[in-house]
Amino acid sequence: MMDISLIFKIAGVGIIVILINKVLESSGKGDYAVVTNLAGILIVLMMVIDLVNKLFNTVRTMFQL
Repeated sequence: MMDISLIFKIAGVGIIVILINKVLESSGKGDYAVVTNLAGILIVLMMVIDLVNKLFNTVRTMFQL
């Protein structure tokens, strides 16, 4: 069962990345805004990679692969 706090953490990271992106875009630093977006994506991927691993293991066990 997925914990609801993970959803809130992902939403928090998304809100922070959006705010930083808007500030950087308005100051004319579009390159840094892109790097910030990529960093946000990597942070979220690191948060959910364990859940994806558990999902694949469950599917593998279910179908006896």
